[in-house]
Amino acid sequence: MKPKDALHGRGPMTLSALLRAIALVLSAALCLHATASGAQAGAQVAQPAQAIHPQRTDLQAADPQPPGAQTPDTAGALPTPMAPAADLSTASATTGQRAALLPPVTAARVLTLDLTRDANDIWDRIRRGFGMPDLDSPRVMEQQSFYLNRPRFLKQVFERGGRYLYYIVDELERRGMPTEIALLPMIESSYNPMAYSRAHASGLWQFIPSTGQHYNLAQNHWIDERRDVIASTNAALDYLQRIYDMHGDWHLALASYNWGEGSVQRALKRNAEEGLPLEYKHLRMPEETQKYIPKLQAIKNIVAQPELFHFELPYVANELHFVSVDAPIGVDLATAARLSDMPLDEFLALNPGFNRPAVTLPGQSFVVPADRASQLQEGLAELDEEDGSWRIHRLAKGETLQALAARHGISHAQLLKLNGLASGSQPAPGYALLVPDGVDPDGALEVVSLLPLRAALVRPQGLKLNAPSKKGGATGLKSPRSQPRNTARSGAKRKAAR
Repeated sequence: MKPKDALHGRGPMTLSALLRAIALVLSAALCLHATASGAQAGAQVAQPAQAIHPQRTDLQAADPQPPGAQTPDTAGALPTPMAPAADLSTASATTGQRAALLPPVTAARVLTLDLTRDANDIWDRIRRGFGMPDLDSPRVMEQQSFYLNRPRFLKQVFERGGRYLYYIVDELERRGMPTEIALLPMIESSYNPMAYSRAHASGLWQFIPSTGQHYNLAQNHWIDERRDVIASTNAALDYLQRIYDMHGDWHLALASYNWGEGSVQRALKRNAEEGLPLEYKHLRMPEETQKYIPKLQAIKNIVAQPELFHFELPYVANELHFVSVDAPIGVDLATAARLSDMPLDEFLALNPGFNRPAVTLPGQSFVVPADRASQLQEGLAELDEEDGSWRIHRLAKGETLQALAARHGISHAQLLKLNGLASGSQPAPGYALLVPDGVDPDGALEVVSLLPLRAALVRPQGLKLNAPSKKGGATGLKSPRSQPRNTARSGAKRKAAR
């Protein structure tokens, strides 16, 4: 009996048969190696490029892949040798051998949130409320790179916004609106309530005067509610709700917020007439509006998964940050800051809506951190007439500013500064002026130096003392939750403000 072959139990193999067997073994080994390498490359690809675009991998790439380069799905895998078709198509070929010829399949990772626990911080809470469709475009990548290349600026702005985010997010959730909107003031004003544009837009949400009037934001000699954190936030959300109801699309609503609803409607009409899609990305818009939503999407991506971009968001507790306390007439903001044991700039960051350095109208409030409210309330209660106060003086016929300033123990220049008047001004009789009545003016003068210049310098002929406000009434500590505001008249426009 002839000895049998160890592999097949047959007789002695011919040379050609032996070579085919060796080739088959080598092919199987290389296939198994390719499978392992492909799985490793697939695992790398499975890491999300951004939280809301988990299947994209180009965000982390330092350079774009050159034409003809291997894709991430196959990078690192050895070329799979071609085995004889007869061998791999037969039943003797193993399942692993056949699978090795197919590209590796990787499961895409998606951002998951554990909604059974409380939010860790305000950013966690914001992520839970994301509800807008995501925009995926080269402009988003461009804006994302812009922010990530400026980490110090990005962190500074997020820290500044931490004062306001709890209130904004709370309002958004109460209204059932997507929490991406809480990030919109970063695009509008970098969370600076004192921001003022060349288009005369003001505040966190950058209302121009006419739109502010439509949404009942008072703008007068004494206050500008476009800068008031509570009033302007509720007006902005009212406006965004209305234009969303108009379009039924958040991208179109945001474009309307930036460009004006009339402009967006005309662009939609033009696309309809030309048979083009009626979507944001297909509209012809100014460059600024084309960048507006990509900016918001870029910020959303960073907030959604900051660790992916090696960025650390500043800690902002998910808790009530501020409350409002009734503000007595005649108290200046510097005194209120001192009673609250707060630096003046920090106090003004929560009370940016005053145009003058003292409270002059009934129904006004001071906004302070929740842990300072009782202290301020007690301090205000201890003030008495002997401490002096501020009052309004109406200029009499023939009365000069120089004589009025001397009578109240301040210089002519100080009187002008306190009332936002330019040098050389001489208002007409009946003009209302803020004057000290037995109180040191230094604190109020410091407040004026921190107010927006445009708000301080006004034209005398345009200023009148309004009737007392009917807002507010209850005394003591109260929630900053505003009362429902009247909706705007139809056709309100808000132009881009930069």
